[in-house]
Amino acid sequence: SLAGRRIAVTGAASGIGRATAQAAAELGATLLLNDRAPLAGVRAELEAMGAVVDSLEGDLTEDGFADRLIAKGPIDGLAHCAGILGRAPLHKAPSPRERFHQTLDVNVRVPIELGLALIEHMGARGGGAIVMIGSVAGRTGGTSLSTPIDYAASKGAVHVVVRWLSRQGVGRGVLINGVAPGPIRTPMTAGSTVDPTLLPRGRMGTPEEIAWMIMMLLTPAASYVSGAILDCNGGSYVG
Repeated sequence: SLAGRRIAVTGAASGIGRATAQAAAELGATLLLNDRAPLAGVRAELEAMGAVVDSLEGDLTEDGFADRLIAKGPIDGLAHCAGILGRAPLHKAPSPRERFHQTLDVNVRVPIELGLALIEHMGARGGGAIVMIGSVAGRTGGTSLSTPIDYAASKGAVHVVVRWLSRQGVGRGVLINGVAPGPIRTPMTAGSTVDPTLLPRGRMGTPEEIAWMIMMLLTPAASYVSGAILDCNGGSYVG
């Protein structure tokens, strides 16, 4: 149960973030949502479920974002689901260097800044839980030749960020873990060339399957777990 806990979810307008917000609402959490896309739709859905919901629309790469999120009120848990994936191979992008820096900015710098800020915030309140989204691409380089190198590299970095932040937070009661999804059907992966029939499970995963992994890490069920990267990839990676 997440009753009595306030959970922040980034990337909450669609995909894994939206499914995560819905799962947290089912477990009784109070919610704080973020996305640069409009949140009115998902907020209405959650409020119809009986959830108490607040939101902070805006770009999380902007200076001071972490402080603005914390200023919205106490946070007991964070599901950091926001991220970007380039549609084309990096070397075919109009400006490869610009896209590389954008990918690393969103997928790596933001988790570091959010993690550090929330360790301070949660640590001062007696503890909390943070879950970040890595990827099977961060372990293997990708499930197909079409996986962009900047995305794979950024997700490998997220796994390192989780482990590094875990060491900073665990002594203060802040447990930081990651989930590494395999190919998942979301708006972000709509242009994927992955052939589902070639995957061990014979299909891509769903956002809900990732959301419930995140829920486990946010609840007391994971009170002795920190610095872990949990694989949820339908057998695409075994290591």
